[in-house]
Amino acid sequence: MTQAMARALVLEAPRRLVERALPLPVIGEDDGLLRVEACGLCGTDHELYTGTLPAGFAFVPGHESVGIVDAVGPKAAERWGVRVGDRVALEVVQACGSCERCREGDYRLCRRHGLADMYGLIPVDKEPALWGGYATHQYLAPDSVLLPVPGQLDPVVATLFNPLGAGIRWAVTVPGTGPGDIVAVLGPGVRGLSACAAAKEAGAGFVMVTGVSPRDDGRLALAKEFGADLAVDVSRTDPARAIRQAAGHGADVVVDVTAKAPAALAQAVAIARAGGTIVIAGTRGSAETPGFWPDLIVFKELRILGALGVDAVAYGAALELLASGRYPFADLPRRCATLEDADDLVRSMAGEGADPPVHGVLTP
Repeated sequence: MTQAMARALVLEAPRRLVERALPLPVIGEDDGLLRVEACGLCGTDHELYTGTLPAGFAFVPGHESVGIVDAVGPKAAERWGVRVGDRVALEVVQACGSCERCREGDYRLCRRHGLADMYGLIPVDKEPALWGGYATHQYLAPDSVLLPVPGQLDPVVATLFNPLGAGIRWAVTVPGTGPGDIVAVLGPGVRGLSACAAAKEAGAGFVMVTGVSPRDDGRLALAKEFGADLAVDVSRTDPARAIRQAAGHGADVVVDVTAKAPAALAQAVAIARAGGTIVIAGTRGSAETPGFWPDLIVFKELRILGALGVDAVAYGAALELLASGRYPFADLPRRCATLEDADDLVRSMAGEGADPPVHGVLTP
């Protein structure tokens, strides 16, 4: 009998995204199989594609997967609380649930898996090969973490569980944002807009978002629909002065979600009020920090925190907020692509060619 096959895109080397037929795994008692309906594109995806972030091996990309449980073993079904036909979102990390980190609730740093064993970045040579969302099917290993998707939520929109979950954790949970706080979000991409909405949902009294013209003009124009009270083009306006004039003083919380913007750290320090908190979630891609004066951290008694990744609590809250429709996430400038068109979409998201959409989604 002929073995059933999945279609998948394999990133064999930078800029070499090749379709392959990969065998569907035989599902046992403790694992499962996801039929991928949609997979959101993350900044990490196009950094891997261009080689800015080298993987060093061939793999199926994609870690923002939403789909239908196509097969599931009885033990896995009981543990995950799912059955065949359920729509779920798949977390990027795997968690054993029994190590010290998992028992403490910090399962993103699971001793068995950790960040080196993430979906969308596992060698295709490791069986059963289907470890990413750029495929018609994705393997659900026993230590997968699944989240139920509300029934009324379109799967393409549901892929925003990842960036919106990041916005909730980075802009609210990590800094402890609360009612009345003044919040500044640096970067108006999908995670920046998500951080604005998350801060407003947490009761922030004032939210500012920053970007750079002309690249970010369209996104800054969208920001007020996602909770921002003020959108600032930093190429024309001093954001520290702008927030003091509009809100009365500097930001209680600054959330930096920029990418490849070395000057953002200095801006964050200038924008924060004395005693404020800065959350750095974006990566510079450089050791340079132009304009950064470390003494200001001392003089202003700032708290600077790094944030990496998201957790199930934030993902669950994100799915609920998406389903509520309180913010127009469904209407974001978006481009969906099939497996045949994926190469062009990834290049666009990397800033090559046509203007990138705010939200890119692969629909296998």
